[in-house]
Amino acid sequence: MLQTIIQVSNTVFKPIINLGAAPIMLIVLTLIALLFGVKWTRALEGGIKLAIALTAISDIINILTTAYQVPLDAFVKSTGISLKIIDVGWAPLATITWGSPYTLFFLLIMIIVNIIMLALNKTNTLDVDIFDIWHLSFTALMAMYFGANLLVATILIIYIGVLKIINSDLMKPTFNDLLDAPDDNPMTTTHLNYMMNPIIMIFDKIFDKIFPWLDKYDFDSAELNKKIGFWGSHFAIGCYLGVFVGLIGRQDPKEIFTLAFTGGVCLELFSQIGSWFIAAVEPLSQGISDFATKRLKGRRFNIGLDWPFVAGRAEIWAAANFLAPVMLIEALVLPGNHIMPLGSIIAMGVTPALLIVTRGKIIRMIIIGAIEMPIFLWAGTLSSPFITHVAKQVGAFPSGAAGHQIAEATKEGPIEQYLAYLVGKASTGEITFLMYAALGLIAYGLIFWWYAKQMKKRNAAYAAAKEAK
Repeated sequence: MLQTIIQVSNTVFKPIINLGAAPIMLIVLTLIALLFGVKWTRALEGGIKLAIALTAISDIINILTTAYQVPLDAFVKSTGISLKIIDVGWAPLATITWGSPYTLFFLLIMIIVNIIMLALNKTNTLDVDIFDIWHLSFTALMAMYFGANLLVATILIIYIGVLKIINSDLMKPTFNDLLDAPDDNPMTTTHLNYMMNPIIMIFDKIFDKIFPWLDKYDFDSAELNKKIGFWGSHFAIGCYLGVFVGLIGRQDPKEIFTLAFTGGVCLELFSQIGSWFIAAVEPLSQGISDFATKRLKGRRFNIGLDWPFVAGRAEIWAAANFLAPVMLIEALVLPGNHIMPLGSIIAMGVTPALLIVTRGKIIRMIIIGAIEMPIFLWAGTLSSPFITHVAKQVGAFPSGAAGHQIAEATKEGPIEQYLAYLVGKASTGEITFLMYAALGLIAYGLIFWWYAKQMKKRNAAYAAAKEAK
């Protein structure tokens, strides 16, 4: 039965998936807008704008990562770091995961789960970010590598998937606040990197109790810009970070200037591109609003997009750049770590969740990011045998990595990787791992339940503040 479903899933979805992330989102957003009664020209316009925004974000990240790679490599060599697992970044892992026939099966399962949750009023989020199902599929495939069967792996990702869809509803008011967006703007995200929110919130609450005085030294890039003009702008912050990376990489003056200007351009473009996402979903937003008013007694729907619609917040990039050398130093001294952070040195698997929980408090983002970095490095080390094995199986192992294992240092969902390992090992019948897996799954749910309560309090405060205006 499951094999039949897998075959059907691949037949239906594979031609679309092969197009790539941006064309997929063009098709998906356009079709959904049409379903909600949006005029076809407006629906297509929104889909094209979203595809352009996703392409632009991807290209800018590639420019920034490529520009910083040389000085960061130089920094690694100067510190004498020698670790056996090579960090290849997210793209090879996505390619490997999409190469599995099970990935489209997991996509079909999560579409069904999302529809059921919507029908039962357990969520208001329609998840359209189908490309990033590979993160959940990665978790399931890792569990299967370590011993789980397909049924157990499927149950595991349904458990995680339900929580991440619920999380998209919990985060929606914070996204509105950070983007200064109206309540009827439907953008949210179901991306797996935000499932680090509960762990980050634990540290954030510790800061509230013990180190609240640190916040007086914090700064908001927008407010700073108002006070000191250009010197607090995205341009300037990008330049500062480029100079910083150039100096730690011992680059010559010409290269430092190039890095500074590249950083300035990229951070300003991130800010501009962030607004494109809002424009892209505007036709769909209006269509959903009209549909809900006419047929669903005003029920509001959210649309789960990829995470970059918040990429305009400079704090994401400021924290990522400060954390890059921190990650390298931690990798050198961390017991049990065997991964050399390079391909994912611009830590996009880390900083978006930090932004949401701290609401842009840059000092907290950097400190909590440094504290949680070992979780990512250990997860990368843990998953490397699985990634290396699958990459060789599908012929996607990098030719220059012979004699090494491969992984990603800041892969989204590190906690989920630990769960995959425990569930896989428990499926072999080992009593110790059965106990650890049970405790891990229970703890995962309980911490999320506590986090959800904190987010509901935050959301109530948002609502009260709006009523008071």
